Amino acid sequence: MLTLDALRAYGANVDDGLARCINNGDFYLRMVNMVLADKNFDKLKAAMDAGDTPAAFEAAHALKGAVGNVSLTPVFEPVCKLSDMLKGHTDQPIPSQCRLLAEEVFDQLEKARNL
Repeated sequence: MLTLDALRAYGANVDDGLARCINNGDFYLRMVNMVLADKNFDKLKAAMDAGDTPAAFEAAHALKGAVGNVSLTPVFEPVCKLSDMLKGHTDQPIPSQCRLLAEEVFDQLEKARNL
């Protein structure tokens, strides 16, 4: 079961996330669970697998905002880098560095979902 303490131990900036959720722990945890189930993770994986740079950017950019709003730092950092890197390459094939960042995003997502 997801708890504030588990999120803190994972590396999330819980205090920042709580502040965005009017310091309501239950509300914050609901928001975190919603973000962890965000369909943009599936879209990002599909776009990366297909080599669809514009779709990968769109999904990563949406996730950057969602994950950032709940301060899931271990997911936010690689998804932010991925979004920023893809932004400059939407008319080119996906750079290999982006594939490594996407792997990190999905590794961190799995860790967060298993808290």
